[in-house]
This record gives sequence, C-alpha cells and structure tokens, in this order.
Amino acid sequence: MKKIIYFNKVKNLGIWAAILGLCFSSSAFAADAKKAEPQQAFVKVKGTQFEKSGKPYYIAGTNMWYAGYLGAASKVGNRARLAKELDTLKSLGVNNLRVLAVSEKSDINSVVKPATTNGFGNYDEELLKGLDYFMAEVAKRDMTVVLYLNNYWQWSGGMSQYMSWVDGKPMQDPNVTKDWEGFMARSASFYQSAKAQEEYRKTIKKIVTRVNTVTGKSYVDDAAIMSWQLANEPRPGNSKASDKEKQIYVDWINGVTAYIKELDPHHLVSTGSEGLMGSVNDAKLLSDAHSGKHVDYMTYHMWIRNWGWIDKTNLEGTWDAGWAKGHAYLLSHIELAKKVGKPIVLEEFGLDRDGGAYDIKTTTKIRDRFYQQVFDVLWTPMKKGEPIAGYNFWAWNGAARTARPNYWWQEGDDYMGDPPQEEQGMYGIFDSDASTIAIIKRFNEKIHSLNQ
Repeated sequence: MKKIIYFNKVKNLGIWAAILGLCFSSSAFAADAKKAEPQQAFVKVKGTQFEKSGKPYYIAGTNMWYAGYLGAASKVGNRARLAKELDTLKSLGVNNLRVLAVSEKSDINSVVKPATTNGFGNYDEELLKGLDYFMAEVAKRDMTVVLYLNNYWQWSGGMSQYMSWVDGKPMQDPNVTKDWEGFMARSASFYQSAKAQEEYRKTIKKIVTRVNTVTGKSYVDDAAIMSWQLANEPRPGNSKASDKEKQIYVDWINGVTAYIKELDPHHLVSTGSEGLMGSVNDAKLLSDAHSGKHVDYMTYHMWIRNWGWIDKTNLEGTWDAGWAKGHAYLLSHIELAKKVGKPIVLEEFGLDRDGGAYDIKTTTKIRDRFYQQVFDVLWTPMKKGEPIAGYNFWAWNGAARTARPNYWWQEGDDYMGDPPQEEQGMYGIFDSDASTIAIIKRFNEKIHSLNQ
C-alpha cells in the first residue's frame, strides 16, 4: 500500500521537494537494504569454494533425511526429539544438514511412510508444515540445509514411483526381486517421460516457491537453505547405460537446474550425484553433467562396502586393498573438480559396525578407523584451498532406537538415518557412539578454523 502525500498549500516547494527526495531515497535505501540483507547470508560460490557473509564456508555436515518428518505436528512428528538432535549436532560443530524435501507414496515395504506426495498434485500439508518447522529451527541455530527433491532409489518412492503413477504398472521392490539392473533402468526412464517431468516440475515449484507457515518467509528468501538438489543419487541408467541415455541424463540436469534458477536465482543448485560410481565410471559424463552454468557445485559419495571393495564379514582381512581404492576415489574427484572449476562436496560416506552388525551395542573400531582416514585425506587439500568444500557423513541416527529383532523398519518406528530399504543401525551414527562422535567433532573443529 502506497502512502500519498499532497502539497497543494505548501509555498516552499523547494524545501518540501528536498525533504520528499530525502524520504524517498531513505525509503529506497531501506528497501534495498532489507532486500539485500538475506542475500548477504546466502551461501555462494567463489571460484572453487563456498562463502557465506563474505567468509569461507566449509561444510561440516551430516545426512538427516527424516528431519522434516520430525517437525510435523501430527503423530508422525517429534518436535522435542528434533530440537534435541539439532542441539546435539550443533554442539558437534555440524553446520549443514542434507534433508529429503519430498517423498512419494508407495505400497512396497522398503519405502518410508507416510509420504509427502500421495499421487500427482496430492500433497500432505502436515508433512510440508513439518518441513517448515524444521527450517525455522535450523535458522535459529545458524545451520544450513541441502534439500533434495527426488530419489533415484526406492526408499522414498522416487523416480520409480513417478513412473508407476504414469503408466499404472506396480513399482518393483529390488530388495525383493534382487533385480537392481531392471530397477535402475526403470528409474532412469523417468528422464524421458514427458508426464513425469511435467509433474516433477510442478512439485519443484510447489516446494521452491513455498511460504514457510512458521516464519512467513518464502523459501526463495530463506538463507538457511544452502542448495536445492535434483535428487538423491541420480544415475543415467544401469551399468549398460548407452551414449544416448547418458546424453538424455545430461540434458535433464541442464534443463531442471535452469528451471530451478528461474524460480529462485539466489540459491545454489546441485545434482546429488554419487560421482564416478553414479556415472558408470565415465569421467567425461561426470564432468559433462556438472559443467552446465546452472550447476553450482559437484557432489560425490563413497561406499566402499556397498561397492564390494571390502567384505563386512572380514573387514580386517579386506581392509587394506579396499581402503586403497577408497583413498584413490576420494582424491580422483578433487582432481575432476579442479578440471571442471567448481567446488565439490563429499556428501555421503559410511561404514558398518564391526562384523557387519546392526546392534547398537556392537563396537565401531573399523568404522572409526574409516572416518579418521577419510578426514585425513580431505584435510590436506582443504588446507591448500583445493576444490573440496566439505562433507556430510551418512547418517545421523541420534536418539532413534529399534527393538525389532530383524532390524527392519516398520511404520510407526523411530525415523533414523538408515532408510527403510536398509536394516536399522547399518550405517547410522547413534548419539551413544562416543568414539565416532569424538572423531567427527575433532575434524569439525579443524574445518571451522578455515571458516574465518
């Protein structure tokens, strides 16, 4: 609403013109300052590094995909636990959380329930309000968030569920069928479906342009959001992905990142890629997928046990050879980031408890060794100012517990970092894992010494 001032009876128009000019210029300055204020706090890219408020911003983070669920006011949520988890992570020096923004309803067992999306255009507003609440709590603690908007894997519905809604065919559960190649091909067909892409963009717009019901602030203006991410671990297809499928994948990345930037030019955008292992070990594909002008930084993940580099039943016996591959994998991506000329974040890595056990009482000696070795590898290039811009470990279980003898999640159980497609306790760090937490905290202190 504009305020209109009349000067019909004012004789000294020069004085009033000067006053009016001063008022308008002051108002304009105040408006510009107000407009610029949140922008100053946004995480930005400067060369091959991040910065925030004009200072370096290295990521010391974790994955907490379920954080928005805890924020819900319904029985799904647990706001007291959310506050406790955030306070604990803050005390460990964690400054960034990677969080699921959207899930899709599916009937298979290894999918989280309930879901944000119960069919195209059918959103669970209570869960979205939970995400709002979480974002408000994060801002209070001066932390930032990476929000991913889809999933290549089945545990949150993801791309395969989109395709099921498009063609009416049941979603397959690769945990049951063991047909991971077929599942991956099905997920990747998402990139070529006009209907799936139309609905995906509608969902992106729904989230990106959302106004937070707790703070009244638009997500577009929320500096607590560091990055929008296209999906969790998108791949071009299965292990036999063709050159055509690779190009479709690159085109999809470039198209969606451009669309997000149209909606929100202030925030960073990333892919969520695993790196080479998510790019059929094709370095050119990985570079091409991250060279577009709307992709602000690179990501990679490392899973030395999932990829068969070590044997969880013989960790000691297979460790040296497996770690050698992991060490090379970590450094190779930093070199790739140098060539692309963008920052890179190791946003997922983890390892089982000793002996591949899930029981919270089981020791974590090998995991602790793994975390320390990963941190040692990252620290040297970080100190040199090379493109490695931080990390997020997978994942934070915190205060969650399971009493199920088979360790599989069922609806109504605590949410934890281990998603429903995996046994609960597989990779997640519990708040009682003192030795691992001490290693994380020490490294975070070193990272924060760079954020000066």
